[in-house]
Amino acid sequence: MYSIEIIDLKFQQAEKTIASFLIRGKGKPVLVETGPHSTWDELKGSLGRLGIKPSDLGAVLLTHIHFDHAGAAWEFAKEGVKVYLHPMGLPHLANPERLWKSAAKIYGDDQMDQLWGPMETIDESLLVPLDDGKTITIGDLTFTAIHSPGHAIHHIAWKLGEVIFTGDVGGVKIDNGPVVPPCPPPDINIEAWKSSIKKILDQHPKKLYLTHFGQIDNPEEHLSQLVKMLDDWANWMKVQFDNDRNPAEITPDFMHYTSQQMKSQGASKDLQSLYEYANPSWMSVSGLMRYWKLKSEGRI
Repeated sequence: MYSIEIIDLKFQQAEKTIASFLIRGKGKPVLVETGPHSTWDELKGSLGRLGIKPSDLGAVLLTHIHFDHAGAAWEFAKEGVKVYLHPMGLPHLANPERLWKSAAKIYGDDQMDQLWGPMETIDESLLVPLDDGKTITIGDLTFTAIHSPGHAIHHIAWKLGEVIFTGDVGGVKIDNGPVVPPCPPPDINIEAWKSSIKKILDQHPKKLYLTHFGQIDNPEEHLSQLVKMLDDWANWMKVQFDNDRNPAEITPDFMHYTSQQMKSQGASKDLQSLYEYANPSWMSVSGLMRYWKLKSEGRI
């Protein structure tokens, strides 16, 4: 048997926006997701309250290498802990300069430290790529890597028994709010995302664990709602793309559109603010517009 502890990283002092998951069995504990380095003190403090030092971990598993999921991985590697990830993510954590510059284009250089904190290199000997369907066993815990592109080409959902840690391919849901898809550039692919969702459902999980945020007890209903919202957002953006609208003009309209969706489903202003921390709606404009551009060019 094992236990799963949801660690709220309190990103930007907001609760229920980014989670890490500590799994404890009979051997060394395993951490799924590290969050950004800006929440390192919160993560380290939470582990300490659970009686665990970073060096005590048997492994760190990453769903993908975006800063809000992998930004603090280097702190564990510094303690000799191996980091398991998608093969395409490995070179970017071994040398994060390109990853940093790409993120800076989205968020701005002046915001990077406040949002994400530093990301240092990880020795390649501590980075372990896992192919689709391969497993890692730590003590009595066996995790299976489910390659699941759509949100990111370097995405893995991790299966443990009858639960799956979905990263971002499982969407964002906070408290009683709606299920929404995080669609930042550059890798959004609607068809791949739907295939990944089917791949997860084919595993018949009893629970999902979302990085944004927490435990989901109705996987089929949850993922069905995600597909509907993914189509809704993509189709809304297709109209803007077909009309050749500028993303700067689209963004306030899309933010209003998603805000009204949230409001219609009973989400308070405070809850909507948490969603914006977890999944800024403005990011989905450039991500989905890029998807339609590549699709129109036959590159998807």
